[in-house]
Amino acid sequence: MTYNGFTTRLVHHDRSQNKSTGEVHTSSCNSVLFGYDAAKDLCDIFQGKTSGHAYARQSTPSNNALQTLVALTEDSPRSLLFATGMGAITATFLSLLTHGDHLIASRYLFGNTHSLINTLKNFGIQVSLVDTCDSQAVADAIQTNTRIIFTETLANPGTQIPDFESIAGLCQAHNLVFMVDNTLTTGYLFQPKTIGAHLIVSSLTKSFNGHGNVLGGTLVDTGLYDWHNYPNIFPAYRKGDSTTWGLTQVRKKGLRDMGGTLSAESCARISIGVETLALRMERVCSNAQKLAEFLVAQPQVARVYHPSLATHPQHKRAQRLFKGFGGLLSLDLKAQYNPQDFLNNTKIIINATHLGDNRTLALPVAQTIFYEMGPENRKAQGINENMIRCSIGIEDEGDLIDSFAAGLSAL
Repeated sequence: MTYNGFTTRLVHHDRSQNKSTGEVHTSSCNSVLFGYDAAKDLCDIFQGKTSGHAYARQSTPSNNALQTLVALTEDSPRSLLFATGMGAITATFLSLLTHGDHLIASRYLFGNTHSLINTLKNFGIQVSLVDTCDSQAVADAIQTNTRIIFTETLANPGTQIPDFESIAGLCQAHNLVFMVDNTLTTGYLFQPKTIGAHLIVSSLTKSFNGHGNVLGGTLVDTGLYDWHNYPNIFPAYRKGDSTTWGLTQVRKKGLRDMGGTLSAESCARISIGVETLALRMERVCSNAQKLAEFLVAQPQVARVYHPSLATHPQHKRAQRLFKGFGGLLSLDLKAQYNPQDFLNNTKIIINATHLGDNRTLALPVAQTIFYEMGPENRKAQGINENMIRCSIGIEDEGDLIDSFAAGLSAL
């Protein structure tokens, strides 16, 4: 039987894959090696003539089960798993880009991704950081050696939303790979495939799992790019369906060679966590919107960043493309107030660096995750020195508003 509903498909995914055993949850396969009675069978797997498992760094039954589940959430044919989201991004860049290539990336990147971008420059990869909310700025940055345009669906912490459709058009016109980080929206709120994205990276650690108890990352191939036209694909991987060549190269060069494998136990935890993705995201979006509406009316607050607000620069874009406005909410306190004083006086908010948890989390941005960047770079990214980033959880709405009110009144 085929199910159409997003949550129904996730909840019954494992059972539909394990019809012969009746397992509701796929077993955690902890074997590193896989033996075959005939040596030829092992040789055929190594040579890609048949499917199967040779070594757990490359694949296991547990990984394969979660890979199909991840691809399902993005309505895409295939995915790869990594130990972390940053592992997925790094492996993809280092597998598909080479010395002399040019990458266009959003200037509003997550701090660690921004740091990685600077590392790529050391390998001779040219990088242009632009405002991806402005398609003309993206167009102006395109060079003859440009290979990939990379952006996030919802910027952290400023909540900027790119001009996806225009960027997709540019990629099509110039034969570029459009790579999108969908961590903060997930495939429930937004599927980048619908606007023409070719590759989707995500941290499974965040909202996808939601419980703050496991690390994981993924690369999804939407199947929309013909890698026959991409110059950096190794001859050994130019076989069969050309829409699969890119992911094959990342699997071989980025996963097998670099070794950022997701463990079987982590696969099992993530598979269970994602079953409630839609339920959690709906509650989180509702809570965040109510909090945003509350905060804009408070005298201690200079600005609130959340796409649900009509004053948000990309509000209409989010309204058109997203099923909900997400759980990332940031606010600037007025200059005379100290963000730490606010955070020290909230009742239930946890001071922690994480996103997409069931619990509401917050931190002072300039003093923590963007501290290494320095004041000038923070200003260029639109980060106020009094900014507080909040990841809204699933607590009861009234308790959250009371907690934020307590922190503000203490100022």
